Amino acid sequence: MIKSLSSLSALLLSTVLLTGTVFAESAKSIFETHELNKAEALAAYVEANPEADDVATAEAMLIGAYMQLDQAEKAAPLLEKRYDSMSKGADANLQELIPGVIEPLFRMYSESGNKDGARAILEKAKADLAAHPQAPQIMQFFDGMLGQLAMPGVGDTMDIKFTSTEGKEIDLTAMKDKVVLVDFWATWCGPCVAEMPHVISTYEKYKDAGFEVVGISLDSDKSALEQFVAENEMTWPQYFDGRGWENDIAKEFGITGIPATFLIGKDGKIAASNLRGNALEEAVAGLLE
Repeated sequence: MIKSLSSLSALLLSTVLLTGTVFAESAKSIFETHELNKAEALAAYVEANPEADDVATAEAMLIGAYMQLDQAEKAAPLLEKRYDSMSKGADANLQELIPGVIEPLFRMYSESGNKDGARAILEKAKADLAAHPQAPQIMQFFDGMLGQLAMPGVGDTMDIKFTSTEGKEIDLTAMKDKVVLVDFWATWCGPCVAEMPHVISTYEKYKDAGFEVVGISLDSDKSALEQFVAENEMTWPQYFDGRGWENDIAKEFGITGIPATFLIGKDGKIAASNLRGNALEEAVAGLLE
């Protein structure tokens, strides 16, 4: 039986050496093999030594190993157990509690599409920390995280209808059987402008094959938008309401930073988001096949 974390570390090192990592196919396979061995050994240690003084440290290490292996389903229960064991009163260690436990749990749930789970952990934390001396700031921070859940993810649909700057009625749900890029952007956004040549070139290459772009502009100056669109020959429709970050459609979908792009497949569901450079063209080509 492994009696301490130090003996466990020594065992892991010898295991890595003995398994012949020199002959591994890649650095990634070495890393994954090591993390898998570490996770298995740590899990066995925690199970065999539930009362050990260092079991909390072992569980923290195990959580890290699971996260490195993208095994959120195994890390989440351990994070929830850790959350339950921590103080939520005036003496709560907020640095350890929020960035160390609550935020990782929130990301695990939201990134896996479990928005109900992500919402539940935040609502639980809000209730548990309601009496904390810094409650107003904490609640504001959690509300901002909750707002992120409005942002659509892979597999979601986007119901967008508007009248474009050129007076054309646009209905995203009517674009089935097409691949559509929804682009939240603005002329004053440096990264948006830097990315636009890739969007334009991809559009020009695939527009006749069924690729469309829908622009949602967070500009407040309509003339600046129209000038930029004309100069860059961006012939796709643009939504503009002049409200900047208060843009109706951006607020509806929880957009807090731009550029924010969503690539929608022929089935009307989001296939990818925030693709940059050549990755956009490659994804479009794949979805049009």
